[in-house]
Amino acid sequence: MNILYDERLDGELQETDKAEVLADLQQAAPGLTLLHREEDLRPFECDGLSAYRVLPMLVALPETLAQVETLMKRCRALGVPVVTRGAGTGLSGGALPLEKGVLLVMSRFNRILDVDPDARIARLQPGVRNLAISEAAAPYGLYYAPDPSSQIACSIGGNVAENAGGVHCLKYGLTVHNVMKVEVITIEGERMTLGSEALDAPGFDLLALFTGSEGMLGVVTEITVKLLPKPETAKVLMASFDDVEKAGRAVGDIIAAGIIPGGLEMMDKLAIRAAEDFIKAGYPVEAEAILLCELDGVEADVDDDCATVREALEKAGATDIQQARDEAERALFWAGRKNAFPAVGRMSPDYYCMDGTIPRRELPRVLKGIADFSEEYGLRVANVFHAGDGNMHPLILFDANRPGELEQAEELGGKILELCVEVGGSITGEHGVGREKINQMCAQFNPGELTTFHAVKAAFDPDRLLNPGKNIPTLARCAEFGAMHVHNNELPHPELPRF
Repeated sequence: MNILYDERLDGELQETDKAEVLADLQQAAPGLTLLHREEDLRPFECDGLSAYRVLPMLVALPETLAQVETLMKRCRALGVPVVTRGAGTGLSGGALPLEKGVLLVMSRFNRILDVDPDARIARLQPGVRNLAISEAAAPYGLYYAPDPSSQIACSIGGNVAENAGGVHCLKYGLTVHNVMKVEVITIEGERMTLGSEALDAPGFDLLALFTGSEGMLGVVTEITVKLLPKPETAKVLMASFDDVEKAGRAVGDIIAAGIIPGGLEMMDKLAIRAAEDFIKAGYPVEAEAILLCELDGVEADVDDDCATVREALEKAGATDIQQARDEAERALFWAGRKNAFPAVGRMSPDYYCMDGTIPRRELPRVLKGIADFSEEYGLRVANVFHAGDGNMHPLILFDANRPGELEQAEELGGKILELCVEVGGSITGEHGVGREKINQMCAQFNPGELTTFHAVKAAFDPDRLLNPGKNIPTLARCAEFGAMHVHNNELPHPELPRF
């Protein structure tokens, strides 16, 4: 199993008495909320990847920076690992706690500190919901571009930790392209500012390094994001296809025509049916695949782009093309896509959501590969893609109550990710690595690259107390996974941790 708690890692951590840690933190940080009873810890035993659960030793819910600083200092002194958690909507096990660790929950840092419409920026605490940023900016005609499907619930701190994307990231970028500055607290309890409100800052780009670091380098306590003017108009075309590979090829044709859509999404037949049954978005349930293509900007330009895209879709073999008649229908088209995950959840007792990225030209080949894997394992797969940037979200349907199906689903998911690497892609696009994909990191990177990753982490966290066991596999783990060659029964780089 990829994701189950690694007892070897836990066994390597310093033995610390729970009562001792609780008493130490209560004395050092009076007023800090600390949960320690089992019934209070249960709600925090997993993130959105709920099939895997670990009960934390303690849960801390700070309200002030001083409390976070003190917590970090004391945990470092005691040798107690810290896992930071936001809204808990992550899908890679990144916020999975440790049995001998403290879970640092930042949900009470939920204030919008400032919206500056002239500079087009907003300062936020990490617990602010993604959607709340755009709601606060709306009176000024502005919005925050990255919009993960979970934006109604996910927090901006978690978005920074995972470098979240969304349906409009093709044109407007991921979180890393929309964050200007972050305030962080290190494992030593020291404050740092990374980035600036200017277009560039001197020195190494540590802001980009922190964005997507999955809580392994420090705790984000404040974020400054850039805001964009709302487009004058936005129009959506929905194209139906009788073959999923034709839809895949149409994606490349649109980009080749010189168009960068605001959003370019793809759904296959299983996902279409699920979304239509759930949302009643007007999706063609008989189609094998649909593409949703949004064009935004100045109305005259958008009209020209719509005509160009329509021509490309027709040449690619679209059987039907509909344009949203008004803003209400446009919103409905997107509601079906954004609710695809819960919609698929109504079709099966469980599903396993994957997250890989591939070159657009390889989309037809990978779709065929997923279909072959689905048949091999006897498990249905619903495909939902950020097709424009090649970010795939295959949803593997299974029943955890049937012995062995969870393991089959995970193995199938691993093969899909390894296929992504094989065609020149990546094992993640926005969900992160966490515990879920740590074995596939061995297929993505070579020993030298992993060594560099470990060195970067050691520069910020030499004792490996921040979210240990996530994101970066050890060389020993990769050797066990079979993705690294071992010479003379010895691993390369013996100075690195074994687990």
